[in-house]
Amino acid sequence: MPTNVQEKIKMGVSSCLLGNKVRFDGGHKHNRYITETLGHFFDYVPVCPEVECGLPTPREAMRLVGDPDNPRLVTNKTGIDHTETMTNWAKTRLRELEKENLCGFIFKNRSPSSGMERVKVYDDNKVAQNVGEGLFARAFKKHFPLLPVEEEGRLHDLLLRENFIESVFVYRRWREAKKEGTLASLVKFHTEHKLLILAHSENNYRDLCNLVGEAGQIDPQNFFEEYQQGLMEAMNIKPTFTSHVNVLLQMVVFFKEFLSSDEKQELLELIDNYSNHFVPLIVPVTLMNHYARKYNETYLLNQYYLKPHPTELKLRNHA
Repeated sequence: MPTNVQEKIKMGVSSCLLGNKVRFDGGHKHNRYITETLGHFFDYVPVCPEVECGLPTPREAMRLVGDPDNPRLVTNKTGIDHTETMTNWAKTRLRELEKENLCGFIFKNRSPSSGMERVKVYDDNKVAQNVGEGLFARAFKKHFPLLPVEEEGRLHDLLLRENFIESVFVYRRWREAKKEGTLASLVKFHTEHKLLILAHSENNYRDLCNLVGEAGQIDPQNFFEEYQQGLMEAMNIKPTFTSHVNVLLQMVVFFKEFLSSDEKQELLELIDNYSNHFVPLIVPVTLMNHYARKYNETYLLNQYYLKPHPTELKLRNHA
């Protein structure tokens, strides 16, 4: 079975979520799930765009105004425009963050600098629409287009939470395989992640399998870049009950020579119960893990689908 016992993962995060008093009112937005639960596995690199670009704490609140595709960042009452200050700072900060080897970023939602989506943008009539992105968040996503990103508010959605954290762990493992830089490391990574990728996207799974099959005919640099693009595109697609069931049924085939009729019936019933939303994914996966160990099914034991992230996070206990 693959193991996730490694050094902590470097993760960017909005500084206020760690309890740092950097907000406009001098307060913070400490998120204990981020610091206490995820903190066992993530090593955080805090970023506060407003403070780091030179604004004081406390300070006048700001908002986005104008064109949602190219908004200005201005103070609420005095109308001071901080757009250029923020933009110029972001260019420098993003180059610095390249050296941190981040595997993702958690943004503060609704922030005019760090909100990832649905940030209020005010028109000329001072009417707000939730259609914007924070200036720093937009620049970050453009600079690091393949890094997993999420907002702290959306982490309350258990499916979004699992998909984000799973993507972070996949990205870190991919980075390690890419660092080795050999065809063998890529094939090993792909083989161990086949079922996980399939659960996210059958189309990307097929494309990546075809790409690996042609690896010897492609320039190595282009090959690794193309694979990474397809991999992270797949991880951005949330698995469905149907896609999980498809993977689970494929795994059952590996035990057809070993399971008794009663054991097979029990396993199929658990998969059916999961399909009907009666039990969480962890239930059939736990039994699948048991049979993989019992019958020493090497291929399945090496599949990250069975343990894509630390069990302690309980990410498969909800659905």
